[in-house]
Amino acid sequence: METKEFNRQLTGKNNGFLHLFLNLAMLVGFVLLIIWMASLDAMIDPATGEPTALILLPILGGIVMLFVYLLHCIGFMIIQPNQSRVLTFFGRYSGTVRQNGFFWVNPFYAKRRISLRARNMDVPPIKVNDKNGNPIMIGLVLVWKIADTYKAVFDIDVDTLTSNAQHGEQVQQTNQQQLKGYDSFVHVQSDAALRKVAGHYAYDNIDHNSSELTLRSGAEEINTQLEDELRSRLSIAGIEIVEARINYLAYAAEIASVMLRRQQADAIISAREKIVEGAVSMVELALNKLSEREVVQLDEEKKATMVSNLLVVLCADESASPVINTGSIY
Repeated sequence: METKEFNRQLTGKNNGFLHLFLNLAMLVGFVLLIIWMASLDAMIDPATGEPTALILLPILGGIVMLFVYLLHCIGFMIIQPNQSRVLTFFGRYSGTVRQNGFFWVNPFYAKRRISLRARNMDVPPIKVNDKNGNPIMIGLVLVWKIADTYKAVFDIDVDTLTSNAQHGEQVQQTNQQQLKGYDSFVHVQSDAALRKVAGHYAYDNIDHNSSELTLRSGAEEINTQLEDELRSRLSIAGIEIVEARINYLAYAAEIASVMLRRQQADAIISAREKIVEGAVSMVELALNKLSEREVVQLDEEKKATMVSNLLVVLCADESASPVINTGSIY
C-alpha cells in the first residue's frame, strides 16, 4: 500500500537554541519597556498629573511583544532517539520530523508524538479449534514497531477521548494512553491472525507416517505464515512486524487427559517396536553363533523353544528368573 508519509527536514533556522535566545531577548525587551514607561515623564500631563494619550503606544507595543513571546514559546519541541513528531497545519499533513534534537517550528503546527521504538506483546493463550476440530490452547509473542507515521496517525483511530460528566468536556488522552490504543489494535488483530493460522493445521499427526505440516512439527513454517498474516493485517496501521512466535501450544483441558493417554500409548508402542526389533536381532545372532561354532545341534522344534524363551526374557518388563534344567534337554 502506497504511503503518503514524507520526512520534514529541519534546517538551521529551526534550531531551538537560536529561537530560545530570541525568546530571552524579547523577554528582556519587554522588561526594559516597562521600566522605560515608568520613568518617562513626557507621558504625564503636568497640569492634571494624568497619563497622556501617548502612553497607549508603548502599552500597545508591550502587549504585542508579550503575545509574540508567548506564541513563540509554543513552537519548541525536543525529539529523542527513535521518536518522531507528525506535523499538521490546521488539519493538513505537513510532514514527519525524525531528526533528534531541540527544534523550533511554526507555533501553529499541531505536533503529534509517535514512538518508533520496538514494543513487545505477549498474547495470552486462547482456545481455538485446529484443522481436525480438536480444541487447543495457543499463545503468541510479538515484537512490533511503527514504521509509517502517516498511517499510524490518520488511517486508524486510536484516540480515546475522555468525557467529563459534569461539564461535558472532552480531553485528548496522554501519550501513554495512545500507546495503549495501538496495543489494543495490535492485540485484536493478533488474536484474529492466530485463530486463522491455527485453524488451517492439525495439532499433531495422528498417523506418524504422514508428512503433513502440523502446529507441533512445523514450528518455523507456522511462524513464518503467522508473520505474513500479521504483516498483512497490521500494514494498514503502518506497523512493522519484527518477530512473531508461538510460545504456548497445548490441548484444551477437556481433552488433554485423553490426548495424553494417546501419546503415552504411542510412546509405549514405539518403545515395544524397538525392543522387539532388538530382541529378534539378538536371537538371530545367538542361533547363528551356535550353528557356526557347532556348540549344540538343535532341531527345528528346539530352535522354536529357544527362540520363544529368549524373546520372553528379552522383551519382558522385569528381569526373568531362569530355571536351570540339570537333566537331559530331551
